[in-house]
Parts: sequence; C-alpha cells; structure tokens
Amino acid sequence: MVLAHEIVVNGDFRIKPVELPEDSLEKRVKEIVHKAFWDCLSVQLSEDPPTYDHAIKLVGEIKETLLSFLLPGHTSLRNQITEVLDLDLIKQEAENGALDISKLAEFIIGIMGTLCAPARDEEVRKLKDIKEIVSLFRAIFSVLDLMKVDMANFAVSSIRPHLMQQSVEYERKKFQELLEKQPNSLDFVTQWLEEAADDLMKYKNALPAGGGAAGSGDGAVPNPVAVQNYAYLKLLKWDHLQRPFPETVLMDQSRFQELQLQLEQLTILGAVLLVTFSMAASGISSQANFAEKLKMIVKILLTDMHLPSFHLKDALTTVGEKVCLEVSSCLSLCGFTPFTTDKETVLKGQIQAVASPDDPIRRIMDARILTFLETYLASGHQKPLPAVPGGLGPVQKELEEVAVKFVRLVNYNKMVFSPYYDAILSKILVRA
Repeated sequence: MVLAHEIVVNGDFRIKPVELPEDSLEKRVKEIVHKAFWDCLSVQLSEDPPTYDHAIKLVGEIKETLLSFLLPGHTSLRNQITEVLDLDLIKQEAENGALDISKLAEFIIGIMGTLCAPARDEEVRKLKDIKEIVSLFRAIFSVLDLMKVDMANFAVSSIRPHLMQQSVEYERKKFQELLEKQPNSLDFVTQWLEEAADDLMKYKNALPAGGGAAGSGDGAVPNPVAVQNYAYLKLLKWDHLQRPFPETVLMDQSRFQELQLQLEQLTILGAVLLVTFSMAASGISSQANFAEKLKMIVKILLTDMHLPSFHLKDALTTVGEKVCLEVSSCLSLCGFTPFTTDKETVLKGQIQAVASPDDPIRRIMDARILTFLETYLASGHQKPLPAVPGGLGPVQKELEEVAVKFVRLVNYNKMVFSPYYDAILSKILVRA
C-alpha cells in the first residue's frame, strides 16, 4: 500500500540504486565478500588450463538478467540470447579447451547496448575498452545493476496510470484490512478530528452573535467539511517530535513536514519583506526588479532553515545587514532620500524581531497564509486560485505553489479516507 501510494502521489518517485554509507559495517562486509569472489575468479582463469566454473555461473546470471529485460515481443533477441548463452554448450566448450570467453563478453555487451536506456549508452560503450576479463565481468555486473533500476522505473511509469484509476479503492481496502487486524488504528485520527472540532467550536463561541467560522454555516455546530479542512490545516503546525501523526495521513507525513517547513520559511520571508517595504520609500516596493532581487537574497539566506544547526536569530541579523545595504543602494540609484542611521537601526531591529514566533508581523503573515490555504481548500480547488491576502504579494508565486501541493495531497486523502472521517465526525458532532 505504501509503495502504491508513493507512486500515485509522488510524480517524481524513482527507485534509486542502493548506496551504503561510507565506513558502515555492511559496506565493509560487502566489499570483502566481493573482493574474495572476484579474486577466486581471477585465480581460476589464471590456471593452466583455465577453470571456468565461476565464469560459467556468472554467464548464467547475466543470461537470466538479460532475459528479464525483454518484453513479450522481443522473440528474436530472446532466441539469440538463449542460443549464444547456452550454458550446456559453453560447458562443453570449456571442457574441450575451445571456450572463447572474450567473444561471449562481446556478445553480452552488444545485447546490453541494444536493451539499455539512452542514459546508459556511455557506460556500455566504456565496457568495450576493458580488456582484462575479471575487470570486464565486474563492470558488466555494475552496469546491469543500473539497468535493473532503469527497468524498474520504466515499470513504475507504466503502471502509474493504472494505479491512478484504482488506487483509492485499493488503499481503502488495504486500510480496512489493517483496521480489522488492529481495531485501534483510528485512535490518533479520532483525537485529531476531536481537537479540530473543539477548536472550531471555541472559535465559534468567541464570535459576536451572528458571526460564524468559515464554512460552518449559521448553526452552533461546525459542519463536517469545515472540521476536516481545519484538521488538515492543523497538520501544518504539527509537533512531529512529540505527537504521533494521525494514522490515515501517516504515509504522507514527510510531505506534510516538507510543506510545514516551506510555509515557515514563507512566513519569515513575507514578514521581512513586509517590514522592509513598509519602511522604505513607496517607489521602491513598486519596482518589480528590486523586489524580486531582495526576495531572492533573503530566500538564499534562509535556505538552511530546516537544518538543526540553523539559528534563525543569527540568520536574521545577516538578513538585516544585507537588506539595509540593498535598500540604501536602490534609494541612491532612484534618487530617493537615503536611509538615516536611525532608520537602518529600526529596520534591522524589526527584522531581528521576526525570529520570535510571537512577533506581531510574523503572526499576521502566518494567519494570512493559513486563511489563504483554508479559502483555497474550501473552494474545491477551483481555478483561478483565490486572491492572496494583503502583504503576501511578494511571495504570491511561492505561496500558490505550496497551496497547490497541499490541496492535491488533502483531496487525495479525502477520497481514500472520507468514509472513516464521516463516521468519526458524525459521533463527535452529535456530542457537541
């Protein structure tokens, strides 16, 4: 279920060759075993007369690998491979001293060149330059491993359209099987939806008479869609270290974490740009080139926000220095009154203040971003996207990209698990 989900949700999903960590025990053991194997092959081929037991086994493995790459229509190639790499015949030739191992290798490389993806042409071509037979066999297996990965990715891209058609029913069926084995598999989902309903109820009760939460209607109890949408927004503020993630979104936890980090960066970026353009001359903020340049500078300085070693306060000190230099330069070029020292000090202080989650500007940007996402979610992701709230103009492009990813993820999750959410919410909202 996890693999099928990943293929459907992640259009960039690719199977990658396994790369063992440097200095790991597994890597050392693999290297020792491989060296022993190839040394043994080298010793056998150096004997007089040569012993071909190991080499013939390798040819057998290569034969099976090449045959596994063939499609049903590759009849001619299948016959060629079966005929030339006939192990019984090869054994007879070896016993009679008539085996030409180099000729077999040449045939194998030719077939690999026919079957490989264009990206592997260069690797296959380099095989022809290797004359030492053990090194050649070793390199052939290395390229074959890459070709296996290519074939697996070709299979993934081929089945994706079929999975798209059936994935919703498939995932729901698999989850139901899990639920029957583990009846508590909706405990965290229930807790997540209960919290969302409680939060919306508190918000509703705090409003003046006649007010109402978005999508909640005029009644006292928010409707199930509003609760679901709000619950998904809560995932963008999740404490992943302290709280278990709801079971039905567990397969997408890494994607929600990535969106959360992107939105945190956008919040900081938006807040820095807002305070900068508020203090600078009005003519500066209207200059698209300068606004874009300033945005790129700040984005670069905030690139490592996701790393544990990143210190936002220190980064914003650097941002403040750089922003003041850029603003001063632009004011000078445009003929505006230059920044005074006092103004620079105030701007640097306001930018540094954004490091605090309680900073008013940061909180405003955060609230407006969530409002935009909530509006887009409630709109049924109709195009065009809703208008971006005030102050978010400079980061509109980035925000819309994140919104599209978020809503696509949410809507797919709803299609799969909405029957479970509806059942849980029908009980929660009756109690409310």
